[in-house]
Amino acid sequence: MAGPDQSWFTETLHAGVAQRLVISRLIHHGRTEWQEVMVFDNPVFGRVVALDGALQVTERDEFIYHEMLTHVPILAHGRVRRVLIMGGGDGGILRRCLMHAGVAEVTMVEIDGEFVELMRRHVPSISAGAFEDARVRLVIGDGAEFMRMARDFDVIIVDSTDPTGPGAVLFSPEFYADCQKALTPGGVLVTQSGVPFLQDEELTLVQARLGAVFADATCYQASIPTYYGGAMAFGWASDDAGLRRHDRAALAARYEAAGLVTRYYTPEIHQASFALPGYFCR
Repeated sequence: MAGPDQSWFTETLHAGVAQRLVISRLIHHGRTEWQEVMVFDNPVFGRVVALDGALQVTERDEFIYHEMLTHVPILAHGRVRRVLIMGGGDGGILRRCLMHAGVAEVTMVEIDGEFVELMRRHVPSISAGAFEDARVRLVIGDGAEFMRMARDFDVIIVDSTDPTGPGAVLFSPEFYADCQKALTPGGVLVTQSGVPFLQDEELTLVQARLGAVFADATCYQASIPTYYGGAMAFGWASDDAGLRRHDRAALAARYEAAGLVTRYYTPEIHQASFALPGYFCR
């Protein structure tokens, strides 16, 4: 129970349900040019970040989301040199990309530069110094505009908010077509695609638009406690269907060669994440 001096953060992202987290200490609450940002401490999840009233990331379970959105495409591809991140202002995806010694360059395009600085100041454990790495190119600007001219990336990771506000443009058919053009042969695009049990329309929309552009489009999943409503979906698209069909031994060899230390991702989890419940995409 909350004490008499504690307040609650209530997320009402989905009609008819809500989730609440105790605010044991408010760290920051204000608006950038693009969105409302709230940072607070919670006794269960540690430091918590919310954008426009929706939970985005917590210190306690961020590793699940970031490991699965990064290591799955990079290890499936097997020879990644250049990565493009759309969004990802907290730096968690960036940090995991840099764990791969073979990655020579990571370009991160984030529309909200003030948000990046807030995350570096108030939640530095998530990026863990990644922004200072010499391999990083940080671009503050419009992701869709950048993507129109982007070329020769092996993996593109879209770490966006839901398709509202500044993140909406990263779900358009034109954006996915530009992603396909920006990938090298055999490249992979992965996207944040919501919680299908409560956001089935979002996943259906993403899959239809990816399928119209890529030869192979599906999704994979992970269970992340912060995101209410069950397993979360990640969109997957490539013109090489074989990239999501590696056996465990091949994935294990790549994982061991990379020298990764992970808390959620394993080669077995990688394989299993593409086994989907009936209500997920096919």
